[in-house]
Amino acid sequence: MTWEVLSMIGTIAFAVSGAIIAMEEKYDIFGVFILGIVTAFGGGAIRNLLIGVPFSALWSQGLYFQIALIAMIIVVLFPNNLIKHWQKWGNLFDAIGLSAFAIQGALYAVKMHHPLGAVIVAAVMTGIGGGIIRDLLAGRKPIVLQSEIYAVWAILTGLLIGLNVISSPLELYVLFVGITILRVLSYTYDWKLPIRSLHVN
Repeated sequence: MTWEVLSMIGTIAFAVSGAIIAMEEKYDIFGVFILGIVTAFGGGAIRNLLIGVPFSALWSQGLYFQIALIAMIIVVLFPNNLIKHWQKWGNLFDAIGLSAFAIQGALYAVKMHHPLGAVIVAAVMTGIGGGIIRDLLAGRKPIVLQSEIYAVWAILTGLLIGLNVISSPLELYVLFVGITILRVLSYTYDWKLPIRSLHVN
């Protein structure tokens, strides 16, 4: 049940994220749905390839495709004055998606009895993969490749689950809330990783 709930939360959050960014970039309705789907399922597809899950497993997620589609239809039908508040709430959706999918990816790898390194990779790629593809398709610099603390929270998630520090459903929900809050705090207070720049002023 924990797996399914987190998958639904992440799917909705990233589908909405992708759809709204597509509308910001003035994509047509087809582009809105494509970007939403890619954002919601891109990370899982990359994870599957890396940890040895057949790519065709993606097509077994019919329910999640339907959930993503409904979420995007709702967003498209929202009045413009509500959509404009995306700048305020967009990062929250992104934080929710990151947390939910990082946990889901780590659980997936643990279920397949992969070592700690694979669990961390699965958490990171599931959590950030869709967002990277979304930003690239929208012509934006991916958040995770900038100095913002983003992927660090997915790595932390993979470590805690891979080391079996957190395993029960209640602990996983607490982790979900905790990682979401940490991500929100990191962009609210502009926490950044060190930058090594080659630009000469």
